[in-house]
Amino acid sequence: MANTNNKAKKITTIATLGSHCALQVLKGAKDEGFRTLLVCEKKRVGLYERFGFIDDMIIVDKFSEVAGDRCKAALKKKDAIIIPHGTLISQMSSDEIEKIETPVFGNKWILRWEADREMKQKLMEEAGLRTPRPVQSKDKISGLCIVKLHGAAGGRGYYLAWNRESFEEGAKRLVQQGMIRGEQDLYIQEFIRGVPVYLQYFYSPVTKSLELLGVDRRYESDIDGIGRIPAKQQLGAGGEPSYTVVGNIPLVLRESLLDEVYKMGESFCRAAERLVKPGMPGPFCLEGVYDSEGRFTTFEFSARIVAGTNLYVDGSPYSGLLYDEPMSMGRRIAREVKMAKRKNCLSSIVT
Repeated sequence: MANTNNKAKKITTIATLGSHCALQVLKGAKDEGFRTLLVCEKKRVGLYERFGFIDDMIIVDKFSEVAGDRCKAALKKKDAIIIPHGTLISQMSSDEIEKIETPVFGNKWILRWEADREMKQKLMEEAGLRTPRPVQSKDKISGLCIVKLHGAAGGRGYYLAWNRESFEEGAKRLVQQGMIRGEQDLYIQEFIRGVPVYLQYFYSPVTKSLELLGVDRRYESDIDGIGRIPAKQQLGAGGEPSYTVVGNIPLVLRESLLDEVYKMGESFCRAAERLVKPGMPGPFCLEGVYDSEGRFTTFEFSARIVAGTNLYVDGSPYSGLLYDEPMSMGRRIAREVKMAKRKNCLSSIVT
């Protein structure tokens, strides 16, 4: 880690992969005075050439090449730092991410905890968060459950099960689709009824403060669209509804809920620091459900910037309470890098 931090002292360029939330990350970096670099798959070059705030591109066949010698040399030449997001996690294993030699913003070691369901549950419990009950095996399903894949799948492949038979039916379908090797690749969790809500935080080691920068909910196809179909037609339609995320919807919480929102975020940061040094610098998201009593149950966390922040390129109702200028999550990341450089504490935000 020391070597990485020595390399980070000259950071002049902010880089990321061409997917997920690259546009707001690089726009925010440019607004803060950095050069910008995109690692871009050939098939997406046409999209990103439209945006003048992208200074340089490294064109690759697949994103995993970011750890290869060619990308490594180009990133080093540009004195770049990589901003990780969901595509990095979905395209590379934890081992591959941890071997990246280019400075990575945040804690790349905690991404392993995000990708593994059991480790994820342990960290949420350490933080004292209310969580759904994990179901240890298909034989212990008693009531409605949601079955998930490991890693940053964006809801892809999730399905509901209420007994052993429905679990096996869904698992068989995913095997046939080539999404899993077998039932061992699935994680079963109690299904919590309520409103899904995604809380977007930023923890600054430089200022020692936690910021709430936005709240959203996801629009998942086609489970969210099924409500437009009358019940009779739903029953006759057949097929398994999908939870694949297609977009995000802005949300403003009742103000009376905010105190608990901040407390949950602070508890999560303290738990992360205890379990996986250096903790949780930068952006993260607690993902859960508000029930009819206003109680929040956390079913996931993302230990990096999430795509829901794309809603707030010009800032959110919450960032507007903290900053007298537009502040996206991407720009907030770039500002943290700038502050850490100025105060000579880049080691607190880079791994």
